[in-house]
Amino acid sequence: MLLYLIFGFWLIAWGANHYLSIQPSTPTRKVLIPSIFVLTILVIWEGLVVHYNIPLVILPAPSVIATTFISIPDILWIDLVQTVFKGALTGFAMGCGSAVLVAIFVDRFEFFKRGLLPIGNLLAALPIVGTAPIFVMWFGFGWQSKAAVVVAMVFFPMLVNMVQGLASIDRTQRDIMLTYHANYWQTLIKLKIPAAMPFAFNGLKICTTLSLIGAIVAEFFGSPTVGMGFRISTEVGRLAFDVVWAEIVVAAIAGTLFFGIVTLIESRVNFWHPSQRR
Repeated sequence: MLLYLIFGFWLIAWGANHYLSIQPSTPTRKVLIPSIFVLTILVIWEGLVVHYNIPLVILPAPSVIATTFISIPDILWIDLVQTVFKGALTGFAMGCGSAVLVAIFVDRFEFFKRGLLPIGNLLAALPIVGTAPIFVMWFGFGWQSKAAVVVAMVFFPMLVNMVQGLASIDRTQRDIMLTYHANYWQTLIKLKIPAAMPFAFNGLKICTTLSLIGAIVAEFFGSPTVGMGFRISTEVGRLAFDVVWAEIVVAAIAGTLFFGIVTLIESRVNFWHPSQRR
């Protein structure tokens, strides 16, 4: 009987989303469609776990995860501050900022393009499980080593996008700047950097996810007694998978908000770009 109820709920939700998707787009519908989708997943998840009596160590029900989430807010908040605000955001700012500066030098000097891009590619190819223990030994067990791992992860994606963006102007635009006798730095500020903004924000949105993943994975190899990665590895050993899933929920919410903030800033900065026009 429960399976029939789950199937019926899925049909109703599918019909509701189909109806909303063919209607004129409004802010309310943009929120309703993903909300119904997420609710459908949670209801099906809960129903299947209850129907098949799946053990907690294999897959806890959403209700169990929600109960744990509500019962340990202080622990989740401390882990969030340690991993996201200290490790991920610091590494994100340092890695993306340095990548932008290096991209300007790469665009200005040809030998930087030939020398630094291969090195950046090498850094991007290094496995995080190999570099994280090294950074922990270099920078200690605090958030500094996690920020260093994040820098190594986000530097190359941001560098590639920024270099491509700075080189995206066409010959006509370059000739117009030469007509006005603009030097390189004037051309960079007035033309190249604005033209590179869509590429830059593509890199930033990619790095939002990478920074959070890097900070969490780095904590598996050594951290103080706080942090999402530390908590996940510890609770897995204790078979407390409800706490593990609660940490995953916090990470998912933080990553979504981080991505959404960058997207919102992009809509304000790149209002002139066709992708942002309504």
